[in-house]
Amino acid sequence: MTSEPPLTPAEVEAIARAAHAGQTDKAGRPYAEHLRAVAEGVRRRGGDADQIAAAWLHDAVEDDALPESRLRSAALSRRTKDIVLAVTKRAGEPPEAYAARILATPGARLVKEADLAHNADPARLAVLDEATRTRLAEKYARMRALLGLGEEAAERPGDPGGAPQPPLPPR
Repeated sequence: MTSEPPLTPAEVEAIARAAHAGQTDKAGRPYAEHLRAVAEGVRRRGGDADQIAAAWLHDAVEDDALPESRLRSAALSRRTKDIVLAVTKRAGEPPEAYAARILATPGARLVKEADLAHNADPARLAVLDEATRTRLAEKYARMRALLGLGEEAAERPGDPGGAPQPPLPPR
């Protein structure tokens, strides 16, 4: 941890939004909408401040939106950083190894659960072509199984985090 005061939740959100500024998902929606939904999903599932901060940043390193060195030097808890790095996919990494890393990192499974739930939301998937929808649904189901999550981890239609929101297809 740095000697600076920890970043506030609003500062973490601002960093995440800035890191993903201009990025969109497959339907052209602002990518920050996904980050917001995952952070809200973590909060609804009883996640703590470290997990919510990690939810905002969960794709930042993976998407090259935030260099790992910047994450490591940020005024975030060691746990938040560990969670972000645990849920960051690595090139060529088998899903089993990815899931094992998530399961071995305290707090990471809940963040990935919220991410998978939002990605697998039927309203988000519905805007994709059938082949893509089927491929992604299978991918998400496999990861839920590897993490020991049941189908209940998927968002219910129309429940992307509170108030109705437009559907966001997965990246």
